[in-house]
Amino acid sequence: MKILVTGGCGFIGSAVVRHLINTTDHSVVNLDSMTYAATHGSVASVADDSRYAHVTCDIRDREALAEVFETHRPDGVMHLAAESHVDRSIEGPQAFIETNVLGTFNLLELGRHHEVERFHHISTDEVFGSLTMDAAAFTESSPYDPRSPYSASKASSDHLVRAWGETFDLPVVVTNCSNNYGPFQFPEKMMPLMIIRAAAGESLPVYGKGENVRDWLFVEDHASALCLVFDQGRLGDTYNVGGDSEKSNLDVVHAICDQVDAALGAQDRRNLIEFVRDRPGHDLRYAVDFSKLHNELGWSPSVTFDEGLAQTVAWYLANDAWWGPLQKGGATSRRG
Repeated sequence: MKILVTGGCGFIGSAVVRHLINTTDHSVVNLDSMTYAATHGSVASVADDSRYAHVTCDIRDREALAEVFETHRPDGVMHLAAESHVDRSIEGPQAFIETNVLGTFNLLELGRHHEVERFHHISTDEVFGSLTMDAAAFTESSPYDPRSPYSASKASSDHLVRAWGETFDLPVVVTNCSNNYGPFQFPEKMMPLMIIRAAAGESLPVYGKGENVRDWLFVEDHASALCLVFDQGRLGDTYNVGGDSEKSNLDVVHAICDQVDAALGAQDRRNLIEFVRDRPGHDLRYAVDFSKLHNELGWSPSVTFDEGLAQTVAWYLANDAWWGPLQKGGATSRRG
């Protein structure tokens, strides 16, 4: 199939593009508007493949997007393009509504018009809201309870996708994932931010007391799950994708400090941790039950959190040529 991957120069999207080119016979049209969080370097390893094409296009631009569909005639869509940083959604929510809601609407309408065989919408566990520490993990039937402009915009797009499936018989499938980490993640996000600052011996700002818990999913594992769901998932259905690795933010930062210490020489970088004022509406805990995906399609994470973190730390320490220019643009001004 020819698959239109939106946001394919971003963090998760680029992992999907690399996985499709390296492990399947599908061809890829990588559509990305090349915002601050997108880089061609994330797909450089597959950019010369005959099955790969890149198109710079904003999914908010209906006319330009229609031209892409007319030119490339994709058989399927994997929709990952999104504004995704919670802090930025608090500071400027309009871009999140325009991209995540209106952009998704544009893709659904064009996918319907061109009769795509599959429309796979990639979403987040944040649409389900916040869990208490003793609550069961989110399942595919958990009620939606978004609590930030980002998660509200993604919840809106999820509802649109399901509505187009029911009303217009668009062959849709939806996945909701937990927190991703790994190579090529933009340095404003928690894990690369902490690795880069720890390596430089700079303070490590952590929201509140670092008690917020997330389920951590290695991005390469996520990419394999998405491609499996695209190929074999039941149309009209939803699958959760998780890493089976619940960790508090403070535990994650401690683990990063220890691994950077081991790689660069003992310095006890835990002493660099600085607790800062919590952000508004900071959800306490996310956890994802992916047993449906495992039972129906046989997917499970291939690496443990410790293994994935070791690969991630090693990658960032060895690839400052990739993240250095992004850091100079102010990408590491956020907090963990």
